[in-house]
Amino acid sequence: MKTKFIFITGGVLSSLGKGLAAASIGALLQARGLKATIQKLDPYINVDPGTMNPFQHGEVYVTDDGAETDLDLGHYERYLGKALTQQNNYTSGSIYYSVIQKERRGDYLGGTVQVIPHITDAIKEAVVGLPTDEDVALIEIGGTVGDIEGQPFLEAIRQLKNDLGKENVLYIHLTLVPYIKAAGELKTKPTQHSVKELRSVGIQPDIIICRSEVELDEDLKRKIALFCDVDRDAVFTGVDVSSIYEVPLKFYEEGVDQKIAILLKLPAKNAELGPWERLVDRLKNPKGSVKIGIIGKYVDLTEAYKSLHEALIHGGVANDVKVELEYVNSEKVTPKNVEKKLKGLDGILVPGGFGSRGIEGKILAIRYARENKVPFFGICLGMQCACIEFARNVIGLEGANSEEFDPLTEHNVIYLMKEWYDFRTRKTETRCEESDKGGTMRLGSYPCKIKKDTVAHVAYQTVNIDERHRHRFEFNNRFIDQFVEQGMVFSGTAPDESLMEIVELPGHPWFLGCQFHPEFKSNPMNPHPLFRDFIKASKNEKAKKDK
Repeated sequence: MKTKFIFITGGVLSSLGKGLAAASIGALLQARGLKATIQKLDPYINVDPGTMNPFQHGEVYVTDDGAETDLDLGHYERYLGKALTQQNNYTSGSIYYSVIQKERRGDYLGGTVQVIPHITDAIKEAVVGLPTDEDVALIEIGGTVGDIEGQPFLEAIRQLKNDLGKENVLYIHLTLVPYIKAAGELKTKPTQHSVKELRSVGIQPDIIICRSEVELDEDLKRKIALFCDVDRDAVFTGVDVSSIYEVPLKFYEEGVDQKIAILLKLPAKNAELGPWERLVDRLKNPKGSVKIGIIGKYVDLTEAYKSLHEALIHGGVANDVKVELEYVNSEKVTPKNVEKKLKGLDGILVPGGFGSRGIEGKILAIRYARENKVPFFGICLGMQCACIEFARNVIGLEGANSEEFDPLTEHNVIYLMKEWYDFRTRKTETRCEESDKGGTMRLGSYPCKIKKDTVAHVAYQTVNIDERHRHRFEFNNRFIDQFVEQGMVFSGTAPDESLMEIVELPGHPWFLGCQFHPEFKSNPMNPHPLFRDFIKASKNEKAKKDK
């Protein structure tokens, strides 16, 4: 079967949930036995989100092949249960950059380079460049219809309907039907204007999904269908739900996948949604709860820790408990209030991040977890802070720090490694401190060797793993002996032991730090083993306290 393409646009306002809608539709199509992939086209000029502030853009998601991508790629991987690549995320910046490089090389033979056809052709090449063995490719267009920067993408997907054949292309428009509480009414006018804007660029949506706080009745759906010129049975409600993992089930109840199958002439088959139903049942009917403290500096914007948040929920599902997350601002943690801030937590997690802001609060929290036997999980920067805390308060290296925070520290237990051997490329990689910041970190999936009879080995049940990285600084191996003498175990290393990847403390209920980001490889149907065991340890310690 020739690959069918579904283009998903959004109107009225941002943050409607196009990414979740696309991922949910992909999950439904997979449940019908089809092979599906997803791509995100972002209109911003950044080459990738790698240098963007999490306050503005949320987390940066990293793929196996080292692409720094939009957080929607995380939703895609979690819902589809498959690893994506650099091909699955393009920005205006990356598209324009590739066209400008061609122009500089003379590829256009001196011709005038224009948005149409050169930029739009590059966008189309990115879309049709997806793997050809997929039955369906879902393409999400970032931003909102009407944005100036999104116009080349809309023009490109308009052209693709003619290029690929009308029978192989479907347009889905996600829009808002707001509920005006004072009037007690749902309003369709924003949807009408949004579709009018989309039609003005030559795109007629085939399906409209209406985000709303409440279900749309038949009269409203008929009204939207009439004014937007779509089939009556092509207007669906995307109602608010208590868990994002309910969305595929809600779409199925609405008949979204059935309408897509009819319009694209896909094989007739009922979706097998048993795994999703069981997942939602376990989420809604836990047998207990644990309270996990996330000690970070982006506590006012949980999108900065989106994959982390979801991985903890997955760990809760694996242990039949509800995970209650308490975000603690590390900048406000002091020696005087640390016990008050953290008392009552069943587990403490220090996530990744960059910069010196809030570091001392994170170190205080780690010390509290270590000394009070509270299950602790440190990720990337969290592992580095655990090493700094151990160096200062157990080994006795006064002023121990990371070169990132104190370049002149005498005890640089965390430092900027200039060279390392990349087991993926079989080459020695070199960092240049004077280079541009974008894309210069250790990025993507790297192999790790696990030491037997350790907490890490109990979790993974294997000695060879691959995990995704996003960082510049590493543990300084000249301090290994001092750490080992005082009881620290380096339970995960690079295959040649040149890089320390996992640290843990024996005799503690569960104390583990890892240099990589395990949250990027967790999904609801297959929780990551480290998150599963961290939540399990937190659950066990809570049970002891309750007794």
